Amino acid sequence: MPPRRTWWTFIALLIANYLVMRALFPDADAPVTVPYTVFKEQVAKGNVKAIYSQGVSIEGKFTTPVPWPPANGQAARDDTPLWRAPAASQPSQPAATFNTTLPAFVDEGLERFLIDHQVEISAVPIRTGSGWGTLLLGFGPALLIIGFYVWLYRRATQGGGLGGGMMGIGKSKARRYDQEVENRVTFAEVAGIDEAENELVEVVDFLKDPGKYTRLGGTAPKGVLLIGAPGTGKTLLARAVAGEAGVPFFSLSAAEFVEMIVGVGAARVRDLFKQARESAPAIIFIDEIDSIGRARGPTAIGGVGEQEQTLNQILTEMDGFSGREGIIVLAATNQPDVLDRALLRPGRFDRRVVVNLPDKNGRQAILRVHTRKVPLAADVDLSALALSTPGLSGADLKNLVNEAALLAARRERNQVHHKDFVDALEKIVLGPERPLLLSPEDRERIAYHESGHAVLALLVPGADPVHRVTIVPRGQALGVTYQRPQTDRYNYPEGYLRARIIGMLGGRAAEEVVYGTKTTGAESDIEQATQLARNMVTRWGMSDKLGMVQLAPRDNPYLGAAGAWAGSKPFSDQTAREIDAEVHGIIQQCHDEAKALLVQHRAALDQLVEALLARETLDEHEILQVTGLPPSQPLRNTPIAATD
Repeated sequence: MPPRRTWWTFIALLIANYLVMRALFPDADAPVTVPYTVFKEQVAKGNVKAIYSQGVSIEGKFTTPVPWPPANGQAARDDTPLWRAPAASQPSQPAATFNTTLPAFVDEGLERFLIDHQVEISAVPIRTGSGWGTLLLGFGPALLIIGFYVWLYRRATQGGGLGGGMMGIGKSKARRYDQEVENRVTFAEVAGIDEAENELVEVVDFLKDPGKYTRLGGTAPKGVLLIGAPGTGKTLLARAVAGEAGVPFFSLSAAEFVEMIVGVGAARVRDLFKQARESAPAIIFIDEIDSIGRARGPTAIGGVGEQEQTLNQILTEMDGFSGREGIIVLAATNQPDVLDRALLRPGRFDRRVVVNLPDKNGRQAILRVHTRKVPLAADVDLSALALSTPGLSGADLKNLVNEAALLAARRERNQVHHKDFVDALEKIVLGPERPLLLSPEDRERIAYHESGHAVLALLVPGADPVHRVTIVPRGQALGVTYQRPQTDRYNYPEGYLRARIIGMLGGRAAEEVVYGTKTTGAESDIEQATQLARNMVTRWGMSDKLGMVQLAPRDNPYLGAAGAWAGSKPFSDQTAREIDAEVHGIIQQCHDEAKALLVQHRAALDQLVEALLARETLDEHEILQVTGLPPSQPLRNTPIAATD
């Protein structure tokens, strides 16, 4: 809170405290109203020290305080005001000062009477009181009310408080980063996304030297849309662009534009672009732009909603400046398919940069960046660690390094070892360990289930190698078989997909081969196998009966979420039954093959179970040593010779 506001708050509290104290605890020296006859009686007794008279009013001071009201509870005389009439139950309090009123007739001998009894007749009031106290008592309520309204006005105009100011609610909430002052982010701190980085080099070059392009009539791109999965480094890349160019960077989330009050979003957009123009050249970064940039359409109640007004204002602002102003808008999203077409047309977001998940080399570079301040042991191989982390984003890898460092500290080590990274990876991918008390029968069944997965991964050509097998409960699973591909995959042959389904069904197949019964332990395996088989039939044309026909909506490649048809399904009920039959056929074929392989290699299955029950967790080389099986073999894709 600013010092000036603190001072005014203190004064207001002081005034309020004074008024409350005066109301709750009246002044003990306040004069009491007594009858005129009582006044003369006290003068006759010599108990009146001084008086001050103005008109018919007399104010005086007793020599010795007089208990008032009288202790015997007698009623006040007729000339006592009714509001001062003492009640029988009111306790007596000694009064040092008093006031009374002259009767209607003139008491001509009063002056001589007072002089004879040595009463001082004063020309000034007996009680003069504090000027500040009188002022506060008289004007305190008005001052408090005025101060309260001033405080409300300042909060409204400055946008302070919990909910922001009513008059400042249209102010932009963008956070400004001045690259010369704060920690500067450059491309040196961005790793693993070199392709996207190279796309933005020209933007940086334009901000540094706009004349290089404008002299030939060219203009800079007004907007750059960064598209990628969560955690791939879109925000970091945008800050690196501003850091390399050395210009102010305005950053905010698209959700911060919209409030409950209509028109606030558009006002904040105007204020944001106004600030950027005043600081040009500058970069505006809008994160999660899909929250306000969704395709427009008719609303349920008619008219245009707040989100659409905000989007319209963004479109207007981007049209309102030329490339020569040195303002570039960067936006990030992981749902580009839902954005309004007007937002993506040339002249708005001219460029679209896809920020993909890093490959093996990219993951190694990211790990190298995040381990610069982490003391690593000699057994840590970042290349091998990068190979073990396919599909992890830059944010996931940063979290992996942090979890490994925390785990090493918990183990009271001075360096982070390879095992710390492996255990941290298992915790992230598979979930934390759960201490469950399992019966020997359950442990044995779980061991056969996981061994079925592992053995089939070694036997089926094209399957991903087994990295680790454990019967220690993790997350929601009672046991886990962790497989990792040898290389990053971008295209999946049918043989590889079938090998994956066979491996998924290996746990249920092993239980049937050994026990002849089924359990609920294969629920997740069946779900994954069914989804994969359905994709083979409906999306990838791997069914000879249905052929190459799209029978399922496309997934969001950046979220990994399945799409949904906008209306009714675009195929008949007969086709739906054929889809179900084809999916069932793939599952059944893979399940039969899994059972046949496990029956043929029952000895290797039993040996692996025995080792798991003894050690609970086995690495890849231990699995190969125990089973005596060779590593899984890759698929052999032999081209078909062309015929005349």
